[in-house]
Amino acid sequence: MASKQARAKEFSPKVREVIKRRDGGCIFCRMNYQMDSINWFDSQIMSIMHYIPRSKGGLGIEQNGALGCQYHHTMLDNGYQGRRAEMLEMFKGYLQNHYDNWNEEELYYRKWR
Repeated sequence: MASKQARAKEFSPKVREVIKRRDGGCIFCRMNYQMDSINWFDSQIMSIMHYIPRSKGGLGIEQNGALGCQYHHTMLDNGYQGRRAEMLEMFKGYLQNHYDNWNEEELYYRKWR
């Protein structure tokens, strides 16, 4: 059985569905971000990306996640060619556009909430 903290950092099935319906596809593909070397296969595999990573205490809530294709998710996670900061700014703007009261500080796991 996973700890309370581990469960808080994972996207529940319900939250995953909310994110999938909200985004409808990769947020970076829709922005035409760095599409020059994407291949069809990588563009078809979708997963949910954390804005604040689990390793940094990021919660599994809809305000901390967005749908990304394998190509862009890998690019974000690995900081491809120094683009991580730029991608995080785009990701942040996307989330801010969807949530009026979006606050980065509320995306972190806090033991004593």
